[in-house]
Amino acid sequence: MKSVVIERPGELQLAQRADLQPAHGEVRVKVKFASICGSDVHIWHGHNPFAKYPRVIGHEFFGVIDAVGDTVDSRRIGERVAVDPVVSCGHCYPCSVGKPNVCSTLQVIGVHRDGGFSDYAVVPAANAYPLPDNIPDRLASLVEPFTIAANITAYLQPQPQDTALVYGAGPMGLTAIQVLKGVYGVKRVLVVDRLPERLQLAIENGADQAFNNADIPLTAQLEGVQPTLIIDAACHPSIMAEAAALASPAARIGLLGFSGEPSTITQQSLTSKELSLFTSRLNSKRFPQVIGWMEQGLIQPEKLVTHYFPLHDIEQAMTLFEKDPRTCCKVILQMS
Repeated sequence: MKSVVIERPGELQLAQRADLQPAHGEVRVKVKFASICGSDVHIWHGHNPFAKYPRVIGHEFFGVIDAVGDTVDSRRIGERVAVDPVVSCGHCYPCSVGKPNVCSTLQVIGVHRDGGFSDYAVVPAANAYPLPDNIPDRLASLVEPFTIAANITAYLQPQPQDTALVYGAGPMGLTAIQVLKGVYGVKRVLVVDRLPERLQLAIENGADQAFNNADIPLTAQLEGVQPTLIIDAACHPSIMAEAAALASPAARIGLLGFSGEPSTITQQSLTSKELSLFTSRLNSKRFPQVIGWMEQGLIQPEKLVTHYFPLHDIEQAMTLFEKDPRTCCKVILQMS
């Protein structure tokens, strides 16, 4: 089988590897489509502190079960499935309180263990979620990106009367916009970014107003509007302090960033307004929720997709995703 392997940081290759067999409790997925995420690029360049090398990357993927391991019902063969990359132990403290995404022994498919940029992948049977027929193959790998938005919004509990502000109009920000508007019915969603092309994409994905803060600070453009809900999907350390300054009293702020750089913020800026601060990593079993949203038409994953590439053009696809944010949003790989 062909697999995209990062042998070590900076070394990406399309390698021929031995066929996989599912172990106890696993299924083998013949991968059909997989989408590129920024974390895949980070693993390629050695900027992901959690990655183990060599690694078959890819944590957003869809395919068909074609083999099962011991204890897995053979009737699952032939199922169309989206794969949750979060592999947890099920019994540690985080798992016991419904947060398997921060399991004490967390493994992420495509990061800690081999992923879906491959002809085949083996995954725990419980991580392979059947898909309804009305979710097309070409969009099915986008279930996972929407679970990021599902996770943070589950904590923030958006309400129709909220004024929401989303930092960043990349894939994470766009999924958040779609979920705020399509699922929660938030009447006013604002977005800020520094690329006009991305801001236009945000409007097409449902944002009500878009602000470019490349030259003019956002504070000056909001004209006193105080968001009641803020999502940082741009993930820069400076955003938290600005978000706290802009937020309405009693607002909720959600952070998705993973920077190791410090954020400078005072206790007073948080407690004086009694702001609620939520953080979110990956997803905590949100796949059924997102699949339901797609099935009902509450979100439109097709609005994120700008490019399709065959697997053998992986380096071109990864480079485009990394270097051309003006014209590129989600890039989907098609397996042979």
